[in-house]
Amino acid sequence: MPRRRVMVPYPAEVIEEVDRFVERGERTAFLVSLAEREITLQRQLKALRAARGAWKAKDHPELAGGAAKWVRSLRQKSIERFEKMDQHRHRRHFAL
Repeated sequence: MPRRRVMVPYPAEVIEEVDRFVERGERTAFLVSLAEREITLQRQLKALRAARGAWKAKDHPELAGGAAKWVRSLRQKSIERFEKMDQHRHRRHFAL
């Protein structure tokens, strides 16, 4: 990614704290990383705000008992499906 040099004034106390956490010569990378994380967070917050109200409980009755219960049932179905396939495979193998 091309880089541009910008002058951003920071309070001296902030720079002193940053310098306690990073090795010499790593300040810029540290600050860029912080900015990238904050940009990602702000994008996520913006998307969540835009989606507010889009989820309607009436449209998802499978979650009436809670998401954890629904996930457990999905996992159980997956286990049952695997066991059924495994039994079928064994029957086929022994029939040969």
